[in-house]
Amino acid sequence: MTRQPLSMYVAVTGMLLCGLAWANDDLSVSDFDNWQERSFTGNTRYTVTAGDDKGLIVTAQTRGQASAFYRQGRVDLDTTPCLGWRWRIQETTHDLDERSKAGDDFAARVYVVKRGGLAFWRTKTINYVWSGSQATDQRWPNAYAGDNAIMWSLNSGNNKAGEWVTHSRDIQKDWQTAFSEDIDQLDGIAIMTDGDDSDSTLTAAYADLRFSARRSDGTCNGGG
Repeated sequence: MTRQPLSMYVAVTGMLLCGLAWANDDLSVSDFDNWQERSFTGNTRYTVTAGDDKGLIVTAQTRGQASAFYRQGRVDLDTTPCLGWRWRIQETTHDLDERSKAGDDFAARVYVVKRGGLAFWRTKTINYVWSGSQATDQRWPNAYAGDNAIMWSLNSGNNKAGEWVTHSRDIQKDWQTAFSEDIDQLDGIAIMTDGDDSDSTLTAAYADLRFSARRSDGTCNGGG
């Protein structure tokens, strides 16, 4: 499959330009019925269902396809810098060099985007991923987008496959770590389960995506 550098990230960011601002102390973005899809190589199958706790769950299935499921709009990180979510995978990819273009496939991704305005080359994103081969907390530039898109492994391998795993990240702190920059807002959030580069079959589920304020001790839920 051929893909131009930055194409995925610029395309998604371009769809985030006209969103309404979100400004609450606790902001759920799991209204998946209001999310939209962008295809890159065919369509990952995204299915929205009701969870046991009455919240919505989106299940993603790819058989060699790649499409993003995204929510547009500005997020005030000075008010709600913490992003929390749950994800679950069936299994990871196998024997891929995820730092290469041929291996840039992941069972689960959650990524946050800060657009560069008219200077599209300044668009930046952090991709939190469930990696098949990289150790937990490893970071590396995306093979297509380079230093503008930092991959960040939060889970690794199949030891928790089939289980719900919860994460909470301080986006402002992570952005400083990834880019050595301060950030006060995002322009959108997306999830993606993709298998186009390696023709992989992968399944994941996502739930409870929420932005919130830090706790009184200055940390996010879970210490992120």
